[in-house]
Amino acid sequence: EKVLIEAYKKCLTVLMQCHSGFTDGEQPIVLSMCGHSVETIRYCVSQEKVSIHLPVSRLLAGLHVLLSKTEVAYKFPELLPLSELSPPMLIEHPLRCLVLCAQVHAGMWRRNGFSLVNQIYYYHNVKCRREMFDKDIVMLQTGVSMMDPNHFLMIMLSRFELYQIFSTPDYGKRFSTENTNKDVVQQNNTLIEEMLYLIIMIVGERFSPGIGQVSATDEIKREIIHQLSIRAMAHSELVKALPEDENRETGMESVIEEVACFKKPGLTGRGLYELKPECARNFNLYFYHFSRAEQSKAEEAQRKLKRQNREDTALPPPALPPFCPLFASLVNILQSDVMLCIMGTILQWAVEHNGYAWSESMLQRVLHLLGMALQEEKQHLENLSDENVVTFTFTQKISRPGEAPNNSPSILAMLETLQNAPHLEVHKDMIRWILKTFNAIKKLRESSSTSPVAETEGTIMEESSRDKDKAERKRKAEIARLRREKIMAQMSEMQRHFINENKELFQQTLEELDTSTSRVHENSPVISDAKLTALGPEQTRVAEHRQVVMCILCQEEQEVKVDSRAMVLAAFIQRSTVLSKNRNKIIPDPEKYDPLFMHPDLSCGTHTGSCGHIMHAHCWQRYFDAVQAKEQRRQQRLRVHTSYDVENGEFLCPLCECLSNTVIPLLPPPRVLFNRLDFSGQPNLAQWVKIVSQQIKALYLLRDEDCASSSGNSEKMDQLQLPEGFRPDFKPKNPYSESIKEMLTTFGTATYKVGLKVHPNEEDPRVPIMCWGSCAYTIQTIERILADEDKPLFGHLPCRQDDCLTSLTRFAAAHWTVSSLSAIQGHFCTLLASLVPNEKNGNLPCILDIDMFHLLVSLVLSFPAIHCQDFSGLSLGTGDLHLFHLVTMAHIVQILLTSSTEENGMDQENANSEEEVAVLTLYKFLCQCTGSALKEVSSGWHLWRNLKAGIMPFLRCSALFFHYLNGVPAPSEIQVNGANQFEHLCSYLSLPNNLTCLFQENSEILNTLIESWCSNNEVKRYLEGKRHAISYARESNKLIDLPDDYSCLINQASNFSCPKSGGDKSRAPTLCLVCGTMLCSQSYCCQTELEGEDVGACTAHTYSCGSGVGIFLRVRECQVLFLAGKTKGCFYPPPYLDDYGETDQGLRRGNPLHLCKERFKKIQKLWQQHSITEEIGHAQEANQTLVGIDWQHL
Repeated sequence: EKVLIEAYKKCLTVLMQCHSGFTDGEQPIVLSMCGHSVETIRYCVSQEKVSIHLPVSRLLAGLHVLLSKTEVAYKFPELLPLSELSPPMLIEHPLRCLVLCAQVHAGMWRRNGFSLVNQIYYYHNVKCRREMFDKDIVMLQTGVSMMDPNHFLMIMLSRFELYQIFSTPDYGKRFSTENTNKDVVQQNNTLIEEMLYLIIMIVGERFSPGIGQVSATDEIKREIIHQLSIRAMAHSELVKALPEDENRETGMESVIEEVACFKKPGLTGRGLYELKPECARNFNLYFYHFSRAEQSKAEEAQRKLKRQNREDTALPPPALPPFCPLFASLVNILQSDVMLCIMGTILQWAVEHNGYAWSESMLQRVLHLLGMALQEEKQHLENLSDENVVTFTFTQKISRPGEAPNNSPSILAMLETLQNAPHLEVHKDMIRWILKTFNAIKKLRESSSTSPVAETEGTIMEESSRDKDKAERKRKAEIARLRREKIMAQMSEMQRHFINENKELFQQTLEELDTSTSRVHENSPVISDAKLTALGPEQTRVAEHRQVVMCILCQEEQEVKVDSRAMVLAAFIQRSTVLSKNRNKIIPDPEKYDPLFMHPDLSCGTHTGSCGHIMHAHCWQRYFDAVQAKEQRRQQRLRVHTSYDVENGEFLCPLCECLSNTVIPLLPPPRVLFNRLDFSGQPNLAQWVKIVSQQIKALYLLRDEDCASSSGNSEKMDQLQLPEGFRPDFKPKNPYSESIKEMLTTFGTATYKVGLKVHPNEEDPRVPIMCWGSCAYTIQTIERILADEDKPLFGHLPCRQDDCLTSLTRFAAAHWTVSSLSAIQGHFCTLLASLVPNEKNGNLPCILDIDMFHLLVSLVLSFPAIHCQDFSGLSLGTGDLHLFHLVTMAHIVQILLTSSTEENGMDQENANSEEEVAVLTLYKFLCQCTGSALKEVSSGWHLWRNLKAGIMPFLRCSALFFHYLNGVPAPSEIQVNGANQFEHLCSYLSLPNNLTCLFQENSEILNTLIESWCSNNEVKRYLEGKRHAISYARESNKLIDLPDDYSCLINQASNFSCPKSGGDKSRAPTLCLVCGTMLCSQSYCCQTELEGEDVGACTAHTYSCGSGVGIFLRVRECQVLFLAGKTKGCFYPPPYLDDYGETDQGLRRGNPLHLCKERFKKIQKLWQQHSITEEIGHAQEANQTLVGIDWQHL
């Protein structure tokens, strides 16, 4: 206490030394107002020297509060030099500083550079305000508590250069009419607003221990309440917005639960603190730590909240704690004569609003001050004890009219006038609240009878005005209702009149609407009661629908027809290893690689995605040409800085800005054009295989003859024994328009170019193979996504994916029409030979090395090239069915050969069923064919269970394929998850529930085929354990498992050494989330050469692990990195969150981090859906700084 007293004395001495001579050369002036006079100096902040840095004054302010807080001021008043204090001297410099800030806000210091702006920014900033702005307010409170409030207000008006306006009657009116410079009027208005705001702060800011009777936690609570009044905030935002104490702590954790509720984060965003509803009553619109923007947002948020709760929108000042005795006299400023004069003058301006320059903000501040004064008086009355007399008589003073010569009405009377002013609708609720509080205080006074108050008609006037207001509102609402009804009646009459006049046109439109169809109609079952079948003799007939679509570029509608102009979907093709079971496989020479057979490890596929937006082909071509031209005009140094690469055919969808690199043509169902759905007298599988084999043999003979000699062709043709009805010289007519044919070629070439990483060549016979492969791989990807999310096969696909699969399947089915017929026929012959051997195709992969779904798609889509020359009456649908049955049986053999036959301890449910007996018989036959190399199995139950589980993905993919190929709606049973999915799929696909029946029905041919499959050397090597084979069902690929605690990853990374620099620790350890490899990123040591360019470890890894797409976790930065190719990348929020639901990119806050499984699943879903490139594109478009990063060196 002694130290405090000594410090206070010495600080005061130094301050007096600083002030000595501050009046030198200044002429004293006398200010008079409302019968009060004060002597001060003539000083103009806008012209004289002024500083924001006042360390001594602020130190004294802090010490003065400490005197009150420690009660030294009350214990040892005789030891303190309080009588020596000169209040005008204490307030002078802080007041100048605050006036300077007000003038800057009013735009009076525009030409002083950033120095002044930055000083004022830091003056109010959370880091500095506690020792600057807050201390200046405290010093003003100290000065005002020691002096006559009227004197203080007059000095303040003088410093704000507003003394003339409020001391001279009608000066405001003359000023606004005489002064044509709007800037000066505006500046004065802002200064008045700032002055009123300063008075609000001086009286209202009493939440510091020592000034008000509060604790330190009350101060923190108030800060939090006001920050959360703006909006819900994350923990880190809140911490940044709160001032720190000497220990660099905010003290937030101790009180946050009392004032806020924590709302946990979703898949995006952060955990947020929301203000508890009961704390909203403590909101103060003029909280002194609000910036202008924050105050505006807080006001809007609180009014919105009140409207939601059906309350009036008034934001009255909250009840405040009492001042400490040392500052108790501060409240008298509210009832001082000069204050009442200022408030009365502004209210007078508002009443006679046409003559004066005033603002609503000014009035709002006056209403707030009136509310504060009424709250103060109410609290005084409520806390009244017998021996005390209430000296705060604000209600009495605002009821008293002004004295002569003005004879102005009382403040209360003016408020009642303003209550009905039409131009002040926004403030009506606040005025009503003031009048209501006034009446409540009046009743309190009457009940306590401590001090008589002049009788007024306030209550009666308020009640009558409220009734009048209610009646007026009701009248207006009734007028509005009648007007609405009248307008609606007129509109319906005009509609009726228009329809009568244009009957023909209207009828035509209705007919068009009937014939045209939307997606819902197209996919809805045509025959709801009948069994829906996708292929075969019982294939459900689907009525043809017109498909009318709109171009997003020219807004023109067009029907999708074979002979019309092409309509296209923006699409993105990319190589993919998402389904891969062997990422290390590398294509040695893309120019010579034959992609006809896809290996079951799906090492690298071609995925096609689309945003689903439709354009005319010619509109798209024009748009793409414009994009290319723009890029060529761009300066060379800026050309690389875009999120798309025009040289690789990339562009952004004109509507949604999704990255695209080609377009898929929209086509009507292609099978309708070539299919003759007449199933009478169709051959069975054995007969069909025999017929097709003969046709293939004939084609081979003809091809050999063509090679031997081009002459004598017709003679050889006659000598050939051609199968009945087969005309190999027939060239089918292409039904598609030139525009569609061009687009079929465009998309086919793009698939070939991206899938094989070669230069485009539309003549290459591998183009159709890549198209079929992309269709099969995309279907497999979507089937896996649906299975992993446990969603039904149909009914849950987003529109864009549904559109993409429809267009992609139809395209793949139509592409043979623009390819070389002989090439397609050759592909079909080779594909079929893998199942039905012939002497021409010897060196083909064994059935263990063929992905059966890819084989099915390729066979079905290439078969029309043979069928179009067959005029024997054979149906295309028959071929589809037999090909599907043949591939299904091959897949069953594949599953039985590779399935794990170890019988686990589970008991079988019942005695051997028919299926189990049949599958056991088939297995025994396979044992015979393989020379007893297969393990013996006694139970058919395990075999049947393995077979069902193994074949389900194939059946699901086939159902999707035939649904999009033939357009048969899916039965409702497959559109929901439920029991018997296997049986429903079999029914939809024309398969018997007991799949082994296929073998029994076709045993004559199947026994031979199975023997040929099993006698292959590779099958024997596998059964002898000399090689590996994929087993079914293939497990879905997932991203690697991450530890729950992030510190485990940090430990793992800290132990990681750079593989190329002799054991040195890596500076940027980066974890591949696809395969779990730790890499040394962003360093020269691990750079390698890729396609002739130096690239970083991550970029090089994306090409070996993800076909150019990679997902990495930068461990030291706690940041996810997405890479695509060499030039694209972005950073993505990590799946690790702290206890407050926030990420910590850069590990700046240092809070413990834990894995959020939902967010990690979201990243995994992006990867599985092939959306990484799209995500990067959107991120780079949104944030141009990402484009400038040298991604290839990461």
